[in-house]
This record gives sequence, structure tokens and C-alpha cells, in this order.
Amino acid sequence: MCSIMGYTAKDIPLAELERAFAATKSRGPDDSRSLETPSGTLLFHRLAIMGPEPAGMQPFVLPDGSAVVCNGELYGFRKLKKAMEAAGHTFVSGSDCELLLPLWKEHGTKMFGELDAEFALVLYDAPADSYIAARDPIGIRPLYYGYSASGHIIFASEPKSLLGLTDKIMPFPPGHYYKDGEFICYCDIAKVDEVCRDDLETVCANIHEKLILGVEKRLDADVPVGFLLSGGLDSSLVCAIAAKLLNKPIETYAVGMSTDAIDLKYAKQVADHIGSHHHEIYITEQDVLDALEEVIYALGTFDITTIRASMGMYLICKAIHEQSDIRVLLTGEISDELFGYKYTDFAPSPEAFQAESEKRIRELHMYDVLRADRCISVNSLEARVPFGDLEFVKYVMSVDPAKKVNVYGKGKYLLRHAFEGDYLPQSILQREKAAFSDAVGHSLVDDLKAYADRTYGDGWQAIAEKYSYHAKPFTKESLLYREIFEKYYPGQAEMVVDFWMPNKEWEGCDVDDPSARVLSNYGASGV
Repeated sequence: MCSIMGYTAKDIPLAELERAFAATKSRGPDDSRSLETPSGTLLFHRLAIMGPEPAGMQPFVLPDGSAVVCNGELYGFRKLKKAMEAAGHTFVSGSDCELLLPLWKEHGTKMFGELDAEFALVLYDAPADSYIAARDPIGIRPLYYGYSASGHIIFASEPKSLLGLTDKIMPFPPGHYYKDGEFICYCDIAKVDEVCRDDLETVCANIHEKLILGVEKRLDADVPVGFLLSGGLDSSLVCAIAAKLLNKPIETYAVGMSTDAIDLKYAKQVADHIGSHHHEIYITEQDVLDALEEVIYALGTFDITTIRASMGMYLICKAIHEQSDIRVLLTGEISDELFGYKYTDFAPSPEAFQAESEKRIRELHMYDVLRADRCISVNSLEARVPFGDLEFVKYVMSVDPAKKVNVYGKGKYLLRHAFEGDYLPQSILQREKAAFSDAVGHSLVDDLKAYADRTYGDGWQAIAEKYSYHAKPFTKESLLYREIFEKYYPGQAEMVVDFWMPNKEWEGCDVDDPSARVLSNYGASGV
């Protein structure tokens, strides 16, 4: 991960911008640089992943003064770079992001829709003396914006860098670019233009091929790569595919509560099957409670599901950072939004399933993707998400929803069927879905709830009323998280649209807790 910031005026002193930008130094601890343009400022913190030599430091600048800062990965850039060199372009580093300015000069805003990448960038176009910002279609890389007191827009990787510089902080919409005062959609990745009517076996063959390609792209790094392995279907598939592609032991990491870890036994089965160098991280109730405030500050959210799931993820990433030389982590996020959660088994129709999937994909940047980015980046690591491969997402979204709904007696059947064979033990391939926060150990969520109960008495609902203007807390636990959020991000709750919850309009989903544990079909998920 890296961190970027861009201000489109000169009325805020550089020292003040640098002070605010320092809040995200953990995203890029290797080097920092600021560039003052004729009409603004670009700032960059670097985590060196591709082309780690000094020449790969940003901002990249062209002779005409155009410049760019980007937090991103351009997949397949080596082949593209060779083609650009053959066309007369010259490059001074091994960084993938050095290609951005020449691509901008050739393609303009069309570039954003042509990139096979996850990215957030701010670009200064010197001839036009204007600023362009853009974010990848899923929002895997974070970007936020606000307006200064003088009305000029300011961008930053995280909201903590905008505190005090703007009254209202908002997430930059994924799949959009900003130019000349407007946000313009260049890709709505959740929208399906034509439904794919392929037969079941063809669909599964395509899922198989496209996910393997998505993993393969994300193994390209000039630094050590590791893997988060929960023992659930999604992370296990990523690890199994990577192990086959690399044909050598990979480094896998799993986390669990010291008292009642569920995931650890399954992760060990996968690790043994694929022959990885496996590491188990045990955490305690005290570890979780001690880290709660720093996790909420890192996340910039009050959402219950996101915070619960972040506790284990933050602590395992902290251990990886402290105990290894890993710089890049592959994870299993985004599968649920494509293939279904436990609660989508209750979808009343294929059309309802598809509409829910579209909603979840469009909101991912506020929930699971945010969690993965912050938990990993705050520990100076980079997240890569194979299930977020653009071609993979586009294809799965286009598949006839009648094939994606659970009519098979097993959720995510298409994904399971696509990888039948020797990738995973059958018990793992058919393992029931369990929410990460629950499978780290049921005690994790129970301990958080108990802490909230100790913090608030019978009058908690009166306290919650002061937040009724947006996403009012509805339990003691949600109030606890909101109050900690407001401590660090006062008045900025609209950065998150609402609490992540199952679709309450569906029969069986009108619940008061986001955990799948409260659903009637939870079954063997948590054992």
C-alpha cells in the first residue's frame, strides 16, 4: 500500500498539508515526498512493492510538468511497458505506476476504463493546469475527498488525512473520475448489460479459468508475498491456486481466539494439503479489547460487521508485520458478494439475489474492502484480492442469477463445483460458510458484546438518540462503536451509508444482529 494526497489550490500551507498527511505514514513507511505544482500540491508516502529502487518514488513527473501520485497495482504492466517502449516511451524505474502519465497523454480519461488495475490516483495535467482524480471500479484502493474553506477540492487515501481540512469527508465513488468539477462514471462494474446464458459446466469452467488468472496476476511482486488463510472456501482456494502456480511452499497465516478458535483447525487441514509454511496466531479477549479503539480509528467506520471482522484481521496483520518480511498479502474478500452469503439463501427470487449482489458490490468499498485495506495497510502491508479481478467480477455478475441462487442445497455451488478435484480436501470444498469474526472464535463477538454491556447501562437508548440523524445505533455494541468513531471522526458518520445487515425485507432475515449465527440456516457453519 501507499498513501496519496492532492490539493487543488495554494491557500493551505504545505506544512499543514504534510502534518495532516503524516496520519497515514504507516501506509507508506519507506519514503515520503511532496510536490508543489503551480496551482496545488501532490503528496506521497511509499510502500515499495514494484520497482523498489529510489527511481520508483512518486510523484512521477513529465518534462512538461504533468505529475501523478497513485496508490495502485497495474496488472500485466510488464507486457504493456514493453509495448510502450517499442512505441518510443522511455522509463527510469521498474514501477508499474510510471506508465500512468504516458498512458494519460495517449488516452486521456479513456485510460481509466482500460486499466486492469486496482488504483486511486490524483493527476496534475500541466498544459491544462487542472487536476484529475480516479478510483478503480470496485474501490479496492481507498480515496476520499472534501472541500476546503475556500471551496477547493482535496483528495486523500484515508479520511484521517482530511480531518481539520474540510467540514465534510466523503468516499470517492468507485468507478468514477473527477475532472473539471464533476464526478463522471467510467465503469459501473455491478451493472450487467447482457445476461450470460452459458450452461452450468461452461460457467464453472470459466469461473475456474478466470479465478486462476486473477490469482496469477497478483503473485507478481518484487517483495515477499504471503497469504491469509481462514480455512474457509474463499481464502483456501486462493492459497491452493497460488501453491499450484508457484510450485513451491507458500507462507500462510491463520488467526484464532485462544479459547475457542474454529478456523484454525480448518486452516491447518488446508495448509497440510497444499504443503504451505503455515503460521498460527492466537489472540485473547484482552488483545481484542486493547486493540478496539485503534482498529476503529484505522477503519474510519462504526459498522458492526466491519469492526468485528477487523479485530482478528488487524491482529494477525500486526503479527505478520512484526514477525516476518512479508510485504504483500493475498486475501479471499469479494467472493460472498458475488456468490452469496448465508442470508442470500433466503432470496425470494433469482432477480432479488442479483439485485442484492449489485447493491453489495457497489457498497463494498465501505465494508469488506475497507476492512481488508485498513487492517493490512495500517501494518505497512499491501492487500491483493483475486476475487476482485475485474474480468472475474464482470463475468460472475453476468451469469444468469438462476444459476447463482442456492438451489443446490449448498451455497456458492458454482465456485465449489468449479474447483472439484485435488485443489482442496473435499471437507474444505464443502465447508459451510462461517463469518470470519465468528470463526476466529465465537468468544470474540461475545467478548465485544459483553464489553458494551459493561460500558452502557439501561439508559443507552437515550445516548443513541443523539445520533438519530444518520445510522442510529440500535444495540449497546453499535453505540459503543459509534461513540469511539465520533471521538476520532466527529460529525463524519455519513462516510458510511448505514450498518451492513442482511436484507430485512426477506423472510427469515429480519434480524437485529449481522452475524449469520442468528439465521435459521447457520447449521454447521460454526463448528
